[in-house]
Amino acid sequence: MLTYIKESFEELRTNITLPSKSEASNLMVIVAVFSILFALATWGVDSLFGYLIDIYFDKLIN
Repeated sequence: MLTYIKESFEELRTNITLPSKSEASNLMVIVAVFSILFALATWGVDSLFGYLIDIYFDKLIN
């Protein structure tokens, strides 16, 4: 187990490259845009289902 941990840290030191600042900021903008779009889509579907449930129960009660 100790060998595995040592090899994992060695691999992290030698094989991992970090993106440049410009690439990281571009990726951050992409993630932010998709997060906002996903949140809006989730809100829209939730609102639609809430509206449909209200209509269903209004017709059921009346």
